[in-house]
Amino acid sequence: MALTIGVDIGGTKVAAGVVDEDGLIIEHALRPTPAENPDQVANTIGDVILELSKDREIEAVGLGAAGFVDETRSIVRFAPNLAWREEALQKKVSDMVGLPVVVENDANAMAWGEARFGAGRGETHLVCVTVGTGIGGGIVFDGSLYRGRWGMGAELGHMQVVPDGRLCGCGNLGCWERYASGSALVMEAKLIAEAEPDRAVKLLEIAGGTPGQIEGQEVTEAARQGDPAALAAFSSMARWIGQGLADLAAVLDPGCFVLGGGVSRAADLWIDETREFFNTHLSGRGHRPLAEVRCAELGPSAGLVGAADLARRR
Repeated sequence: MALTIGVDIGGTKVAAGVVDEDGLIIEHALRPTPAENPDQVANTIGDVILELSKDREIEAVGLGAAGFVDETRSIVRFAPNLAWREEALQKKVSDMVGLPVVVENDANAMAWGEARFGAGRGETHLVCVTVGTGIGGGIVFDGSLYRGRWGMGAELGHMQVVPDGRLCGCGNLGCWERYASGSALVMEAKLIAEAEPDRAVKLLEIAGGTPGQIEGQEVTEAARQGDPAALAAFSSMARWIGQGLADLAAVLDPGCFVLGGGVSRAADLWIDETREFFNTHLSGRGHRPLAEVRCAELGPSAGLVGAADLARRR
């Protein structure tokens, strides 16, 4: 059985696993990410790979990196939450572990994992949208991962949806993720709680009485208890996501959308309204097949499973 190792590198943790040809994780390991120091990040990745490969025959390693990865799948050009700038990550790690290494954008790796082993099984054309602190994405076309000319495609969260809108971390204004992400959910809940505290009684109670202390977990808990402000915040996010999916369908025409990321754990609070808004805002509706909108199935392991499978197919 051919084994590969997948590593999902985020701003706070490095998650790695030994993965077989069926996408099953045989062994898993987790380390904190020393995000401020590129060399320490590479050392952490190398150490966890060496630990997992001990007494095993490993074919290759796939790294899912949160940043812009070049077209050769070896250099991280830029990472907003890590100190990577033109980081030759593939060579550094390969030299440490003595194995072939490929580097992939983490959302691309997640999309590939879902396409191969998760909610996108059997689909040749799909778009994966990760809804977390921001919005990431991955596109599979004709059964292959689409990366773009320079390897930096599918940055879906940075489509501009509101000209001169909210400032985004990328430096532009009005990006989709400023209205349709977990951060946007919290922002909307805070605004409602400040402007209309009578609608946010339960939410403010859970958050200690201060709108500024509201976080995503509090919004979810309050929404499950029927708090009007929390439910309105989820409704706003759902509508923005649905509108964005309709716009993406007009351009890409996928067979399905797969929605993952941290906010998907509360999908029961927003997925139906997202589907409804997608359906009603789709161009040519009634005269075209309707793409399914599905929840991701692999959870937090999707990125490392996808990275491991991409390494196998290098």
